[in-house]
Amino acid sequence: MNIVLHEPEIPFNTGAIGRTCVATGTTLHLIEPLGFVLNDKSVKRAGMDYWDKLDVRRYMNYAEFLEKNPNAHIYFATTKAKHVYTEVSYD
Repeated sequence: MNIVLHEPEIPFNTGAIGRTCVATGTTLHLIEPLGFVLNDKSVKRAGMDYWDKLDVRRYMNYAEFLEKNPNAHIYFATTKAKHVYTEVSYD
């Protein structure tokens, strides 16, 4: 399982998702631009002391993500979706 955040803006939300990824062994993919600086100082300030245990991959844009993950099965989540996540078959 992988989690992909496209242009995340809120560092604390990204941190919470990252924490969940560490707990579940899930890879976190971050597609830039990020709405925050991701360096040692900001990671520590956000209380992300687990960040070094996280498998996190960064991409300059969505095209680079697709190029490096050509066989990805992608499910988009948004508040504007026609179906909720529990109505989808994740095969």
